[in-house]
Amino acid sequence: MRMLNQRWTCLLFAQLCLLANLPAAMADETTPVRFHVVDADSNTPLPCRVYLRSAAGTDYHVKSADSAGSAVTYDVKRSAESFEKHTTVSAHPFTANLPPGDYTVTVERGKEYRLAKKTITVGTAPVEETIRLERWVNMAERGWYSGDTHVHRTVAELPNVMLAEDLNVALPLSYWVRDAYTPPAQGDKSVPAKAELIRVDATHVIWPLNTEYELFSVNGKRHTLGAVFVLNQKQPLRLAAPPVAPIAAEARRQGALLDLDKHSWPWSMMLVPVMDVDLFELSNNHIWRTQFFFKQWTIEQLPPGWEIETDGDGFTERGWTDFGLKTYYALLNCGFNMRPTAGTASGVHPVPLGFGRVYVHLPDGFSYDKWMAGLDAGQSFVTTGPMLPATFNGKPAGTTFVHDAPTSVRIEATVLSDTPLESVEIIKNGEIIRTIAPTAQTVIGNHHEQVINETIPVEGTSWIAVRCFSRPLTGDRRRFAHTAPVHITIKDRPLHPRQFETQFLTNLVKQELVRNRGVLSDDELAEYERALQVYRKLHATAIPSQ
Repeated sequence: MRMLNQRWTCLLFAQLCLLANLPAAMADETTPVRFHVVDADSNTPLPCRVYLRSAAGTDYHVKSADSAGSAVTYDVKRSAESFEKHTTVSAHPFTANLPPGDYTVTVERGKEYRLAKKTITVGTAPVEETIRLERWVNMAERGWYSGDTHVHRTVAELPNVMLAEDLNVALPLSYWVRDAYTPPAQGDKSVPAKAELIRVDATHVIWPLNTEYELFSVNGKRHTLGAVFVLNQKQPLRLAAPPVAPIAAEARRQGALLDLDKHSWPWSMMLVPVMDVDLFELSNNHIWRTQFFFKQWTIEQLPPGWEIETDGDGFTERGWTDFGLKTYYALLNCGFNMRPTAGTASGVHPVPLGFGRVYVHLPDGFSYDKWMAGLDAGQSFVTTGPMLPATFNGKPAGTTFVHDAPTSVRIEATVLSDTPLESVEIIKNGEIIRTIAPTAQTVIGNHHEQVINETIPVEGTSWIAVRCFSRPLTGDRRRFAHTAPVHITIKDRPLHPRQFETQFLTNLVKQELVRNRGVLSDDELAEYERALQVYRKLHATAIPSQ
């Protein structure tokens, strides 16, 4: 009886061992799957971004199947709902070795191709799949070229990623300093770069010499100031921050542009008047393809009465976007004629390169110098989805018109979207003055179009812009586009900000003066005092809030 029990125990142990090893054995049984991605019309192979997920929710990376090809993996996670796991691949076949089962492959290429999704079943026999990407708009043919002004990808991987995203200009922040009083070259994230244009091809280029001051500590202690970028430098910067005015002067000497990054960093509203910042990121690095994450970030700045959407957790994605737009409008009303841009911080956050991007109009064809000049001139629109080329009295966005008497502005635009449009709105001095209902849009080929032909009366000095919102096919994640403004100067009829705007800006700088006393030096605090005087002077001329 004891021998029988021993034999039974040994048999049971052997079976348990077999069962324990079974998942590993099954995992070793993989099948090669080979993919081709081509343009649906021309059958030309395309570079692209690839997501591959099993029915059980496991994500996989792919690799190039061609020795001449390349594949760059990207895996950044902020939470279980907010993550980005994909591979950007060159215009070559790519492969994955997968256990038997069902999978979904999702393929995207920037903004001008429709997303393609396909379900495949993998068994024991090799699988070969062709995925056709359908282009819904070709902006280069219309004279528009895209860029991302907040990039943390390496220069080595950018050629692959830029082509996969069809992003024309990338400005990687090679110099990145995070401690006050530290020169950029000594930043712990800095990588030396030269002032030499890197040409991926004739219409895709990298300017590698750019700097981010993103200050989280002062004198070795945690104390956040904020971030600002210096773009298109000709020489590495030797100046530390704070103070910031000398950095602005050196940037001007080098022909560089200053980009505000996010509007609600602690020092942002000081930077605008003190540095005379050029660019405002209407689509910033908190706006992702995946779920909105930074719901509590700077929620304490939320101004009362601005009707910014929130929920029980803080900002909604719509609310955060609206907060940025309304802050931009307040600055424009104060006379700070900042031009719009877009940045993702891809490389740090879970977001594809160029998810939010700025398109610049170059009717005579692409060149980097002309693109930067067009960005600086505001001949642009920002988008996370729709396309919004527009003219104002036949002139591009960014134009300034000067008149002796009241006038009008004729707006002509064709708004394009691969999903239905929710609304098109004309903004004048920060207010929605006209809404074009989506009932007028038509479906042309594989996209939606809304033709705009509106005349706007202008009684006094004003700025005017157009924005639109599109609806996704599923869910509630709307996308938007926004033109740069045009400015209309009417003699003896100046533009005045609204009191609630100047009060908001004044309060922010006053709070920072209090917070920074005992931390920053008197000379550094003087920059906040200077900004405060600017906003107080504007407040004295502001019109009463409605």
